[in-house]
Amino acid sequence: MTGRADDSGPTRPDPGAAPRGDPSASTVVEYRSARGRWVLVATVLGSAIAFIDATVVTIALPRIADELDATTADLQWTVNGYALTLAAFLLLGGSLGDRFGRRRVFLVGVVWFAVASLACALAPTVGLLVAARALQGVGGALLTPGSLAIIQSTFAGEDRGRAIGAWSGLGGIAGAVAPFLGGWIVEVTSWRWVFGINLPIAAVVVVVALKAVPETLDPGAVRRLDVAGTALAALGLAALTWAFTAWTEDGALRPAVAAVLAAGVLALVAFVVVESRAAAPLVPPRLFRWRPFAGTNAATLVVYAALSGVFFFLVVTLQVVSGYSPLAAGLAPVPVTLLLLLLSSTSGALGVRLGPRLPMTVGPIVCAGATVLLAGIGPSAAYLTDVLPGVLLFGLGLAAVVAPLTTTALASAPDHLAGVASGVNNAVARVAGLLGIAVLPLVAGVGSAGLTDPGTLADAHRVAMLVCAGLLAVGGAVSWFTVPSSADAVRPPADRHAD
Repeated sequence: MTGRADDSGPTRPDPGAAPRGDPSASTVVEYRSARGRWVLVATVLGSAIAFIDATVVTIALPRIADELDATTADLQWTVNGYALTLAAFLLLGGSLGDRFGRRRVFLVGVVWFAVASLACALAPTVGLLVAARALQGVGGALLTPGSLAIIQSTFAGEDRGRAIGAWSGLGGIAGAVAPFLGGWIVEVTSWRWVFGINLPIAAVVVVVALKAVPETLDPGAVRRLDVAGTALAALGLAALTWAFTAWTEDGALRPAVAAVLAAGVLALVAFVVVESRAAAPLVPPRLFRWRPFAGTNAATLVVYAALSGVFFFLVVTLQVVSGYSPLAAGLAPVPVTLLLLLLSSTSGALGVRLGPRLPMTVGPIVCAGATVLLAGIGPSAAYLTDVLPGVLLFGLGLAAVVAPLTTTALASAPDHLAGVASGVNNAVARVAGLLGIAVLPLVAGVGSAGLTDPGTLADAHRVAMLVCAGLLAVGGAVSWFTVPSSADAVRPPADRHAD
């Protein structure tokens, strides 16, 4: 990790957690203190509203299609409109937090997200719903990296591993409640209320954060923003997402779509070039010269692409192919989140003590085996025999990998770049999910109406799950060859010697 455990008390200055010269963050909060618990409440609930929304919206897709006469492409954009802006601006969100205050930017994101959620709830057409979802993604991009950066800059030593593990595990509470609440809302009221539920949660986050979360920033950060890098990242991701979605709907690669696809690739190549020359880049290129940072984010890319594909297809297939109600389909993955809740804190602590390589290798491989089991879901699938075994195995694998992966992604960057490191890892995860949901339907042969056609979706589900299993296995292999076997070896050399 990026600091030593401190046994002398909760107020020991930590050069990693609070950058020198930052008078607003002169102390470290102890994990077991009352303030530490409130910091966790604010960060967990803040990041949870972004997570809950993605989960619940997937459950609501069939009802949205019925009410708003949405096509497969419309449903993809209902998910990807949010994921696109979230992924495109996450790096900016992390950078803004380091420059202008992590708590401040976090709170702006929470309020923005709440207002956009209200717009989603009131949207009269699928086009306006997608637009509102895109605005939601901007708010999510401001709050998501802030939640982890606040933890990284507030807790010290082994407390960080515990706090990140608790953040992952407590997020499992939201994950466990969200499918039940979302399925119930969709079934007995309207899909619109799945967005309205964000407003009271956001209000609680604002109150707690203002009272308990200390303000931290990087006093050495350059105040100038990387406008060119932000624009190129957004354009590249937008072009790729649109092109893959249009390709899925058409069933063939038209010249216009191919041109947009090529433009997206060129924009992302230009982004890399611009970042290597910018005075204040969104992503300092030197971070990727450190193998643990590059390897952890490479593993994140393939693992999270698979995770997004698994949950997207599972919930929709259970409704369209297997005949489950929205509530039953929403509840089907709940054991995954319960296992995350029960095991993530322990997994985070073990990752610190035993090293991250083993859990980051074994976890994705276990998930791959579970995904192969879930590929067998078809018409009239029985939950106890056809769904639950795969879900339980998937939850065990995911609980093993999430906390060590997140801890390693933050620990492998210098402490003063906590916001950037969090933003990079979150951006990689969101880009992975974005491309997974854009590309997997194409690879699986869904077609323009496949997500609502039981026959087409049954075959597509099997193909998609097997592809996801392959991605998860690749993620385990990447971790084995790039992630160190000890937590201390993850840290950049300068930070290791600073203690």
